Amino acid sequence: MERKMSLVRQDDQLVMTRSVKEGEEVKTEVTFFPWSSTVGFVSEAANLLLLRVMAWRQLVPSNARFLALDTEGKLCYSTYQALGVQTIQAGHQEVDVFIVEQTVHSDKGIPGSCQFYLLSDGHLAKRIQVGSPGCCMITKMPVLRDKDEIEPAPVFEKKPLVWEEDMELYSRFLGRKEELRVSHNSYLRQHPEAQALISDFLLFLLLRRPADVVTFAAEYFGPFAKRNPPTPALRSSSRPSPFRSLDPERPTD
Repeated sequence: MERKMSLVRQDDQLVMTRSVKEGEEVKTEVTFFPWSSTVGFVSEAANLLLLRVMAWRQLVPSNARFLALDTEGKLCYSTYQALGVQTIQAGHQEVDVFIVEQTVHSDKGIPGSCQFYLLSDGHLAKRIQVGSPGCCMITKMPVLRDKDEIEPAPVFEKKPLVWEEDMELYSRFLGRKEELRVSHNSYLRQHPEAQALISDFLLFLLLRRPADVVTFAAEYFGPFAKRNPPTPALRSSSRPSPFRSLDPERPTD
């Protein structure tokens, strides 16, 4: 008896074509699975890749459970279990293998289990169908792949950034400078009172020429503050500070 199975995705379905040959008679069966029902499905090829990862890490997750196809082509779930490390004869030498048992839990009939004997780099050295007298085994030891060495991250020296000498940064600076100039000029054209206010302040500043420019500016713009009380008609010789107090206001009874 010869069995063949192919899987093809068509739109939102998974199409399985299963052929069984007995003598000269060939029976073909086509089954459609909704794509949404195949979430977590692991094909035979993907199963070998998954086993290689487990062998490489020498670890089988305790919750490893995926969808698979049983011998009748029906969807069911499969589980994995680590059986430890064992020494076997491969060709003319003894090697240690990591054993993983996969069990396919068919909805109909008893579960079927396979044991995979995997070399340190994931090569399959031996396969046993539990309950079957036969097994598959390599006759020649393959060349094992060395483990990847993780190189340390490169260290780059920190260099001072001279943006004036960087053409890209200098070009961005000029572009941003021109953008701000146009934006500021546009704002001043839309608000001529701002230009008049600044011009009056500069003219008054140059006429008075105070030693403390900051205090002079605070006194000049103080009347524009909404929180300041109105200026009394008669000022005392000890004028209050034009700066806003940092102490929180005390509540009044």
